[in-house]
Amino acid sequence: MSVFHVVEKFVSINGEGQHAGELAVFVRLRGCNLKCSYCDTRWACTEDAKAEEMTEAEIVSYVISTGVKRVTLTGGEPLLADNAIDLLEAFAAHKDIIIEIETNGSVDIHPFAEIDNPPAFTLDYKLKGSGMEDRMLTDNFKYLKSKDTVKFVCSDVSELDRVCEIVDKYRISDKCTALISPVFGRIEPADMVDYLITHKRNDIRLQLQLHKFIWDPNKRGV
Repeated sequence: MSVFHVVEKFVSINGEGQHAGELAVFVRLRGCNLKCSYCDTRWACTEDAKAEEMTEAEIVSYVISTGVKRVTLTGGEPLLADNAIDLLEAFAAHKDIIIEIETNGSVDIHPFAEIDNPPAFTLDYKLKGSGMEDRMLTDNFKYLKSKDTVKFVCSDVSELDRVCEIVDKYRISDKCTALISPVFGRIEPADMVDYLITHKRNDIRLQLQLHKFIWDPNKRGV
């Protein structure tokens, strides 16, 4: 059995991604290798963040106990966890559980995409405003399938030109869903819509973080 450091686990709705608005169990693992300027879970990224030690069997048992079929593994960066593949394989053995991983774009997803009953990936591409664009692994785009998502969090409208460049260069919309999302409070969503209209980007979808409108933007466990 492997041990995972779980800083948070709860049931809510997916705030973003292809399944926004659907019930999901969230399991947040400790630690991250990036320091994005707009990170809203920085508290979960430090090595000394308070966490519950759980085995993969205990995590799966918790998820089953909720009665919710969709699971989101998040962080931090969940794929950095020691033996993360053990946790994914434990979930994969339960065919009625649907697994989604939110990953920051700097970790090779290939090993995780090759397991039986692989998860769906919500793969970030960090733009210049994050301060982390040089850490992105564009080879990850090769392993994406229709159930996956590439998410671009934009700090200002000028970054949308870069989004279009990446989407076109790697033919992302031919493989999966391409989402743009604003850094909360830093860019007006209406301006992003205007950009999509002006540039006729039928292949890119705007999405807002639902949980930040339903609850206080800083509230945890939602």
